[in-house]
Amino acid sequence: MTTSDAYEPLTPETLGPRLAGLAPVAAQVGADPERWTVREVGDGNLNLVFIVEGPNGAVVVKQALPYVRLVGDSWPLPLYRAFYEYHALTRQAERDPGSVPRVFHFDEAQALIVMEYLSPHLILRRKLINGERVEGLGAFLGRFCARTAFRGSELSMRSADKKADVALFAGNVEIPAITEALVFTDPYFDAGMNNHTEGLDPVIAGIRGNAALKARAQRALMKFASNTETMVHGDLHSGSIMATDTEVKVIDPEFVQYGPLGFDIGMLIANFLMAYFSQPAHRGGDPDRYQDWILSVISDTVADFEAEFAHLWETERTGMLYPAALFEDQGHDSAPAREALLRDIWQDAVAICGIEMHRRCLSLAHNADFEDIADTRLRARLEARNLAMGAELILRAEAIPDTAALIALARDYNGKDIL
Repeated sequence: MTTSDAYEPLTPETLGPRLAGLAPVAAQVGADPERWTVREVGDGNLNLVFIVEGPNGAVVVKQALPYVRLVGDSWPLPLYRAFYEYHALTRQAERDPGSVPRVFHFDEAQALIVMEYLSPHLILRRKLINGERVEGLGAFLGRFCARTAFRGSELSMRSADKKADVALFAGNVEIPAITEALVFTDPYFDAGMNNHTEGLDPVIAGIRGNAALKARAQRALMKFASNTETMVHGDLHSGSIMATDTEVKVIDPEFVQYGPLGFDIGMLIANFLMAYFSQPAHRGGDPDRYQDWILSVISDTVADFEAEFAHLWETERTGMLYPAALFEDQGHDSAPAREALLRDIWQDAVAICGIEMHRRCLSLAHNADFEDIADTRLRARLEARNLAMGAELILRAEAIPDTAALIALARDYNGKDIL
């Protein structure tokens, strides 16, 4: 390459020369950059995203910007987040092979990752808004969450390796700080960048006026900030999943850190619940069948998470935690210990779920499930159900023992007029 190593935000015109001569890129796209076409397609909150197409195929190029794209250069962000995303992708690929895009090249100076172009995959959130189904969705996501959670913890990893990983990812300070503010704190007071749908003020006042709820949200934040049980994706929602009708991939782990075992699955369930509550606006007068399918995805996700976790417990429990020396080697069944741990994970996930349901309506970054609803009165009515259920999940996490109870609660709130 003849280009400078000094960082510069790339454009469709400058990206080709930057990638020219890289053998892994040439193998995927073609050796002659003159025959490439480059499109900038990023519509997210943080990064530039390009599709590079050539005679051999295509790749995706993701480049970090030195600020929050959603806000502008008034909110600077470190470029090192690409470094952590790259390392997260490599670990996820090891812990659940085939679940994430293949990485072909990483350029740390340019904060740039070249990875597999997923086609004809679409962002899952858009498929949910459109009423499309994905075969095996819950099973895939449950296994992904279980494998990355178990294999990224000292249930499986050597303690020295896990501690080295914790030290590595602890340098990713500014990105988790966004989560700590936008997810756990900002929804519960009048933060400067908050916004919400007109008409929700009475519901919001009830949430922000509930000191017990805020204390529980802060307790969850304490666990998130202080508990390094496993490497978490950190932003696992329907916008960070791509799917066809039969295949699923997880993308965008730049919010990676080590955190609670239940964090990813809790955030994921929240986004399915928001898709569920938004459906009356997207499906017209007959949303019930598709809403039932969304709830079945939640049920499948948790069931497959627990089944895969149990399988890994039996076959890959090689770390320092719950060793066979304390259980099987002494003739004790370790299943009760496993089930107790799964109950703790579930309770954490339920609380995280409620908090995520709040932040997507009250904080800075909303989601399209609700934002695409043009009728603001209808949007407010559906968001109010979501907010009210989120509050109950936070306040009563320990009283919701399983997915059956969670789904029953969702059905109940789906029939309520909160506003």
